[in-house]
Amino acid sequence: MQRRRMFQLLAGAAIAGGNALGSSPLSGQAPSSPDHVAWVIEVLKRMLTITPGMTREALYRVFTTEGGLSTGLQRTFVSRDCPLFKVDVEFKAVGRPDRDENGRVTLLEDGKDLILKISKPYLQFSIMD
Repeated sequence: MQRRRMFQLLAGAAIAGGNALGSSPLSGQAPSSPDHVAWVIEVLKRMLTITPGMTREALYRVFTTEGGLSTGLQRTFVSRDCPLFKVDVEFKAVGRPDRDENGRVTLLEDGKDLILKISKPYLQFSIMD
C-alpha cells in the first residue's frame, strides 16, 4: 500500500511539473504533439507484429507481464514501451497438458507455448498487486 501511495505522489508531482512547464491552455496543441503521435504509431505497429500462432517467447520481445489475475494460459501483457498499452492473450500449452490431474488450468508457462488469441491493443491504467 505504501508503494502505491508513493507512486501516486510521484505521478502527481510529474503531472503538476509537466503542466507548469508546458504551453498555456490557450496555445492549442503542444509543439511536440506530432512527435507523440509518431511514437504511438511506432509502438502500435510493434504491438501488432504479434499474432496468433506465434510463441510466448516472441511475445516477450514486445510485451511483458502485468499483475492481476491470470493463469499459465491466459494473461494480460503490457507493452515494453509503455505499460498503459495492453493486450489480453490466450495460449495453448506445448509439450505439457493444459490442465493438471485435478482439472485445474495449468499455472506453468513456457516460451514454446503458442498464442491462440490476442486482443486488440487497448489503453488502461496499470494494475498494482
